Amino acid sequence: MLDLNHIPANAPLKIIIGAGQQAYPGWIATQREQLDLLNRDDWAASLGTRRADALLCEHVWEHLTEEQGRAAARTCFEFLRPGGYLRVAVPDGNFPNAEYQRMAQVGGPGPADHPAADHKIVYEYRRFSRVFASAGFVVDLLEYCDERGRFHYNHWNPEAGPIYRSLRSDHRNQGGQLGFVSLILDAHKPALPIHPAP
Repeated sequence: MLDLNHIPANAPLKIIIGAGQQAYPGWIATQREQLDLLNRDDWAASLGTRRADALLCEHVWEHLTEEQGRAAARTCFEFLRPGGYLRVAVPDGNFPNAEYQRMAQVGGPGPADHPAADHKIVYEYRRFSRVFASAGFVVDLLEYCDERGRFHYNHWNPEAGPIYRSLRSDHRNQGGQLGFVSLILDAHKPALPIHPAP
């Protein structure tokens, strides 16, 4: 369970889900033991009637099946305030790099420091967008590769949620060459209710 007693009720509530070693000023880093995407009761016990302003999740959703990912999206939607958002990144199934795809594949080896043996899915942008749209989110693609492997970048502010494995931040992207990219999107909870997409 996450202890939020030290966070003033009027302060923005920004949470990193599955933070690992990530720690950013103004963000509360959580691990699965504190806030499990697949356990709504964790969220209810931790947040009570409070709702998060922002959620950040980098390279976690690929460890869930698509069905689990949709359930996790519904939980995030429930525990975000209207107008809040979830910024999420996963490996990109359309990135045209054979070694990258070998490392990201379902049951793949992954890099030595981040084993991918439990990857359950490799998303492309359309399928990943539908996961969040099905929960009621409005999806804004930030970085992704299309079906032809072309990389698309829509300007986004890292101060609203840093993603290391991104065009600007990852040390492997240098000299105009893409060494490592992610499929990154913002999922916005509308301020007014809308009907979820199928």
